[in-house]
Amino acid sequence: MSISPRHGRPLTATVAALAAVAVVAAAGSAGAWGAAGHRLIGYLAVKTLPDDLPGFVRGAASDVGELAREPDRTKGSGKLHDEMREGNHFIDLDDNAQAGLAGGGPSIDALPPTRQLYDDALRAHGATLTQAGWLPYSITDSYYDLVTDYALWRIARVGEHRARSREHRSWFARDRKRREALILEDMGELAHFVGDGSQPLHTTIHFNGWGPFPNPRGFTTEKIHQPFEGTFVYTYIKPQDVVPAMGLYAPCEADRLACVAAYLKASNSLTVRFYELEQAGAFRDGDARGKAFAIDRLAAGATQLRNMYVDAWRASATAEVGWPKVKVSDVEAQGLDAYDSLFGKD
Repeated sequence: MSISPRHGRPLTATVAALAAVAVVAAAGSAGAWGAAGHRLIGYLAVKTLPDDLPGFVRGAASDVGELAREPDRTKGSGKLHDEMREGNHFIDLDDNAQAGLAGGGPSIDALPPTRQLYDDALRAHGATLTQAGWLPYSITDSYYDLVTDYALWRIARVGEHRARSREHRSWFARDRKRREALILEDMGELAHFVGDGSQPLHTTIHFNGWGPFPNPRGFTTEKIHQPFEGTFVYTYIKPQDVVPAMGLYAPCEADRLACVAAYLKASNSLTVRFYELEQAGAFRDGDARGKAFAIDRLAAGATQLRNMYVDAWRASATAEVGWPKVKVSDVEAQGLDAYDSLFGKD
């Protein structure tokens, strides 16, 4: 049974169900947006999905919660590996919401449509991808992976029952199972990067202390990134506190990258508020002000992620996949055998 966020239908989660959420979130040690925070965001996004998504997805909250941690758990796999992937987790926006430590780079309101063009724009202003990060693009890329794997699953589900031969039906049945495993991986990866984006310090040049920038208000220059997103969340935030703070489903009605950018801009707008709270001691000893801020950010991540899961599922109904391309809608409506397109005739 799904857990309902605020302003929607009445909460249907039982006390026992919420206690189970708490157990899941407390099962690991703190890390970046902690093991606890990333697990929580992935878990709650799945638990609040509507009933039109497949049962194997709605029943995978615990798996997605664990897989949401994977991009952090694989860090340290080698210099090349880490350098190629580190920028997935952040975008450094200056005080004018422009990317790059040097300032004057692409605005979050007008991101180039591809990562290559974003890289070109950064370099034109004396910055690089590895310095500035590319979180909007990693989120968008992961979203489209999920759309495609949902589409392939839809076709496999039809094919295992309606393909023209036993051989084809058998292959589709195996491919559906493979696709389900891949979908959960997709969901975990998307969960991680969307979760990163809900933490304001993943969207700013002031990512771990105010840094070497004009600082007239005397904000801290100490390394306060992990103590907030890891230790504070792990110690003081209970998953059942986050559920009521989640919002209703709202679809992306614009270009996907633009929707992602708007989400990140909203998070970035809270950077100064974070430093004001830190300066006031709100992230010490379970202070209610700090808890409210952390709950709001975790709920924003879980809400955004849940919305993207729903959008991806619904978008997959009109997708085209395989070679030559086949329309999911044609397969589902007409029972077409798409074996040649999906298995491949080379």
